[in-house]
Amino acid sequence: MKHALIIGGGPAGLMAAETLLDAGHAVILAEAKPSLARKLLMAGKSGLNLTKMETADRFLAAYAGDGEALKPMLDQFGPSQVKTWAEALGQETFTGSSGRLFPKSMKASPLLRAWLRRLTDKGLQVRTRWRWVDWQDGCLRFETPEGAVDQHPDAVVLALGGGSWARLGSDGSWGGQFVQNGLDFVPFAPSNAGLVIDWSNHMTRHFGSPIKNAIFKAGHQTQRGEAVISARGLEGGGIYPLSPALRENAGLEIDLFPDQSVEALTQKLSKPRGKQSQANFLRKTLRLAPQTLALVSEMQRPLPQNPATLAGLLKALPIRHQGLRPLDEAISTVGGVPLDSLTKGLMLKDKPGIFCAGEMIDWDAPTGGYLLTACLATGLWAGQHAAQFLNEA
Repeated sequence: MKHALIIGGGPAGLMAAETLLDAGHAVILAEAKPSLARKLLMAGKSGLNLTKMETADRFLAAYAGDGEALKPMLDQFGPSQVKTWAEALGQETFTGSSGRLFPKSMKASPLLRAWLRRLTDKGLQVRTRWRWVDWQDGCLRFETPEGAVDQHPDAVVLALGGGSWARLGSDGSWGGQFVQNGLDFVPFAPSNAGLVIDWSNHMTRHFGSPIKNAIFKAGHQTQRGEAVISARGLEGGGIYPLSPALRENAGLEIDLFPDQSVEALTQKLSKPRGKQSQANFLRKTLRLAPQTLALVSEMQRPLPQNPATLAGLLKALPIRHQGLRPLDEAISTVGGVPLDSLTKGLMLKDKPGIFCAGEMIDWDAPTGGYLLTACLATGLWAGQHAAQFLNEA
C-alpha cells in the first residue's frame, strides 16, 4: 500500500484525501490548526452557499481568465455534482431565487460532521496541530505538540489555502517555503474584498445601511446588486465581484437608477421645486433612501442645480476610495502557485509527486458558490492524479 500525505484540512484537502482513500491508498492529513475546515465553518455562519445552479458556460465564465485551465476540473465536478455530493452526506439542499444552492440547514457544521465521519470510516488518519515547516529530499518536517516530526510520503497533496483569514488557518506563510525552494510563487492580493472609503462624520448614522438595486462599475466590469455602507467603506455583493478591476486602481461609479434613463430622470428633476430644499425634493421626487442621498452628497457637494447634469450624476456617481481592504480581511485571495507551473494534473513541474489544490493555486472567482466549487473540484482532480502517480510509481 502506498502512502499519501495531505497538508491542509479545508474542503480541497478533504476532497483529495477521500479520492486517494477510494483509490486504495493510506492517507494522513496534516492540519496546522486544532480542528479542520475552519474557514468553511465560518462561511456557513451566514448560510453555506455550496454552488450556483446555472449552465456550464455561465458558471465557467465567472472564473474569467482562469476558466480555460479550470474547465476540465469543473466539467467533472461542477454544480450538479456538488449538489449530489452534499445530498449523499445527508444534507438536503434548495436553490434560491438567484440560483445559489444551500443546504436546508443553512449551516456547514452538519455537512462537515457527516463528511469527517465518512472519511474516518474509510481510514483517514488526521493529525491536527501539525504545521509544515520544511521539506528536502522527499522529507517533510512538521512542528507538532510532540516536537519535530518527519514524514516520507510516496505522494503529497498541498491544500494550504490562500492568504486571507489567517486566524482560521489561511495565512499564506507557505509562500516563503516555495520561494526558498526556488519554486514559482505569485504574491497574494485581496479578492472579494470591501472598498476602503474615508467617510466624513455625517455618514456615521448610515453605517449598516444598504445601497440597493444599483449597478456598480469599475473598469470594464459591472455588477448589479447592493452594497452596505460600513464604518470603513462599502462592502457586499455589488462590490466584491469588481475586485479584479479595483485591485488595478480602477475608479468606481454607481448607477443608482439602473432602470431609468438619463432623460427620464431629467424630466422628473425638471419639475418645479417650490420652497423645498434640494434634499427634500430629491427624496420625494425620486424616492431616494436617506443613505443613498447621503452617499450622493458625500461624493458630490454641492449638488448640481441643472436637472440634466444632476441626472447624469445619479446615473454615474463617482466614488472616491482608497482601494480594497487589507489582505487578511478579504474573503479570498489571488496569487499563490501559478497555473503554468503545474502539470495538467496539478502536479508541480519542478517537484514530481507533489500536487496542489484549492485556493493556494492562483485563480480568481467571485463569491456565490464559485469559490467552494473550485476548491472541491481541484481537490478531486489533484487526488485523482496523485492516485495515478502512486499507481504508476
